[in-house]
Amino acid sequence: MGRTLVYPKVEKNTVHRKSDRASYDLHTIHSIINTTPVLHVSFNSSDPADPFPTILPMIGTMGSYEHPSADLNDPMDCYLHGYVSSGIMKQARSNPEKGLPITVAATKVDGIVLSLTPNSHSYNYRSAVLFGYGSLVEDIEEKIWAMKLVTNSVVPGRWENSRSPPDGAEMASTTILKVKIVNGSGKIRIGGPGDEKKDTEREDVVESVWTGVVPIYETVGEPVRGGAGRVEKVPEHITSFRGEVNETNEEYARTAAAAINPAGKGY
Repeated sequence: MGRTLVYPKVEKNTVHRKSDRASYDLHTIHSIINTTPVLHVSFNSSDPADPFPTILPMIGTMGSYEHPSADLNDPMDCYLHGYVSSGIMKQARSNPEKGLPITVAATKVDGIVLSLTPNSHSYNYRSAVLFGYGSLVEDIEEKIWAMKLVTNSVVPGRWENSRSPPDGAEMASTTILKVKIVNGSGKIRIGGPGDEKKDTEREDVVESVWTGVVPIYETVGEPVRGGAGRVEKVPEHITSFRGEVNETNEEYARTAAAAINPAGKGY
């Protein structure tokens, strides 16, 4: 059997509610991060007069520049793509020693769980939260490597099938934030409704209410040509990406809907 690495459980990342749905497994958490198109990244403002944390939608992916052969089972950093003058990059620049404390969150909804009573309705979902310290990538080779990693995380092979590497102006305007992960956790719900006995024993309720799961999954649509490119035929790296994503997402959502839910009712 292969090894299974987990993030250490501390108070910050321990799942308390529905703890049987929790996962601290690196592969599970990294997979959720890498298959979520938009991550939500939060950090505290440097202005003491501002009481609100900032939350930004960002594109990012897991990777290891020091160990390029690492897979999702291994410790990794989270690379986030941003603009040079954005607030998060400015704050990271002002915290060069340890880095800017950052939380990265990702959520995928796999189904709507419809129960006998509204209080027991739920979602099938996969969620992950990472905690770490973000620093700007200053090394040019690592920056280009990370830009390629992020680009290909959106559509595999896109870096190689577009004008690359970036020119000087693009390199100057783009910043990569490398988040050294301290710990993290995931939470997953699968299965159908979990109704209470007081409802399942009522004939008037079970005979009048439809229950089950409506699967939800992200679908990559038919490519629409536009812009300055003159190539009419959709290239293979896009068509294969579309087919693989659609098949994988639909299969997971339908499998999750039919699974036995070990965690019981509710969220």
